[in-house]
Amino acid sequence: MSHATDIRTNRLLDMSRPELDRLFRYSPPGEIPRGKGLGTVLLGLDPKMNALAAVLARRLAWQGKVFDPDGRGLRNLVSPFGIRAVRARVYRDQSWSDQGACIVLDYSHTSLVAHWIRDEIRSVGQGVYLGNVYWGRRKVLDFSLTFGDART
Repeated sequence: MSHATDIRTNRLLDMSRPELDRLFRYSPPGEIPRGKGLGTVLLGLDPKMNALAAVLARRLAWQGKVFDPDGRGLRNLVSPFGIRAVRARVYRDQSWSDQGACIVLDYSHTSLVAHWIRDEIRSVGQGVYLGNVYWGRRKVLDFSLTFGDART
């Protein structure tokens, strides 16, 4: 699979977990994002279940991430009110999934509630990033972040 430049969040909701893993593996890290990215939880299950989980997660728990202008940190948008909380450091490093380059969202030194969480993201389209969530060293979830005009 080559790097797709036209992946949109709706397409990611249709993908199984193995398809999401393959897309992540063959995608470049891209530039470190800046500003607000709309978040979507990706379970890698049936597309209808994925869509339902994504809507519920966004309405109740997690709406996305806001990256600092300098690209070195971020805060998550949590709760139905989009409160900026749960800070992470942002930097480039090797992915735990395949040792390729990725952008790491590291909560280990910035958050008491999420210090065991590490996110990794790669660019899968213009303004669209696919992410892996690790709890310790175990991958537990996928997500996407969509920036700017890519939201439509």
